Amino acid sequence: MKGRSPRPLDDGDERLGWEAYGIAQAGAESVRPHSDPGPPAVRSATQGRQPSVVPYDQIMSLRLSILTREYPPFIYGGAGVHVGQLVTHLRPLLQSVDVQCMGEPREGATAHPETFPDGANAALRVLGTDVAMAAAVPAVDVVHSHTWYTNLAGLLTGKLQTIPHVVTSHSLEPHRPWKREQLGGGYDVSLWAERTSFLDAAAVIAVSAGMRRDVLASYTDLDPAKVHVVHNGIDTAEFRPDPQTSQLVEWGVDLDQPLVTFVGRITRQKGLVHLVHAAEQFDPGTQLLLLAGAPDTPEIASEFETAFAELQTTGTRVIWIQEMVPRAQVRQALTQSTVFACPSVYEPLGIVNLEAMACQTAVVASAVGGIPEVVADGETGVLVPYDPAQATDPAYVKAFEATFAAAVNDLVRDKAKAEALGRAGRQRCIDHFDWAAIAQETVAVYEQAIAEFATR
Repeated sequence: MKGRSPRPLDDGDERLGWEAYGIAQAGAESVRPHSDPGPPAVRSATQGRQPSVVPYDQIMSLRLSILTREYPPFIYGGAGVHVGQLVTHLRPLLQSVDVQCMGEPREGATAHPETFPDGANAALRVLGTDVAMAAAVPAVDVVHSHTWYTNLAGLLTGKLQTIPHVVTSHSLEPHRPWKREQLGGGYDVSLWAERTSFLDAAAVIAVSAGMRRDVLASYTDLDPAKVHVVHNGIDTAEFRPDPQTSQLVEWGVDLDQPLVTFVGRITRQKGLVHLVHAAEQFDPGTQLLLLAGAPDTPEIASEFETAFAELQTTGTRVIWIQEMVPRAQVRQALTQSTVFACPSVYEPLGIVNLEAMACQTAVVASAVGGIPEVVADGETGVLVPYDPAQATDPAYVKAFEATFAAAVNDLVRDKAKAEALGRAGRQRCIDHFDWAAIAQETVAVYEQAIAEFATR
């Protein structure tokens, strides 16, 4: 365990989303490949360009509608966290920001239940909700959809109002084939909805350079000039070092022993089973705290529960909190952890790593997707190589788990190193992942989308 004494802030019992219990999905078809000169605009990973500043009068005249499945206070994943923060930071910049979401009614958005057609496959009910959502969008200048759940609603809104549709790619369906276990044939529906919407969009925002590469590889007939990189952000005022320990004590954590924490859903994507297997090789005395719930399928739930039971027989102290907990408690757990563990096998960016870094905690993560753009290897954490193509090779998987355990043990044994990585991680969040700047970059993409749409 580590202890710090920052100035505490009063938060109350927040229950907005944290990168824990999300879902998302996507499709592919190859036509002619475009030559790719590199990211056209925002936060170019290769050229370091910044978007042009949009004149104040033009910003204020822009009317926007955001389409999302998740919206505060009902958030279960990283996309919902992103949308909640983005809307907050866009509203001061634009004339109006309308929000259309799915699920229960809530303030600040128009909510649409996923109930039609009654009894249909879940993917078909999403499309039914998309139609209702498109019909409810007021007159706007740009529509911006997030995840496949609302991509079709964005496409339909663009057609109905003759306005540009901007898509943010938080994940890609072709990279999440395990979703077929959950959706059955509905997975093919989600593949089609995403692909159709991406190819028709005036602009596509990827949350990392790695995601941009995956978008262009999945949709080879998509013009690279329309695919922009705008990273996710982090609110470093909310996620910050927290000296409190009362919740950890209540959960049964020994404050005098090292603590490794995981926050996430029980899905194949998040790699939790790999972490549980790796924990069998943790140094004696190292505790594992799992804030994990919402298994995607009964199969993955059973697989995890078996691995968890096996870990318990080794004498490793492991604590599993299954319910979703308030963000103030998540912050406390992240702060007091020696190491935050992110063993994901697919991760477009990984907001949860930003949350841990903002709480000044060292991260050990798999080097997949956009994670290397967040976690600076050797500076803010340790990256462990993982090759998804070898996921079915038991020997490779076992070696990955052993390497992951060794990286955790290295930091547990060297408290000074872990704390130095944690301090650097928080500073990286402050310097590179500020939401106000990300909102400005997003507005710059809207302006480019409007210009592109005008040429059609």
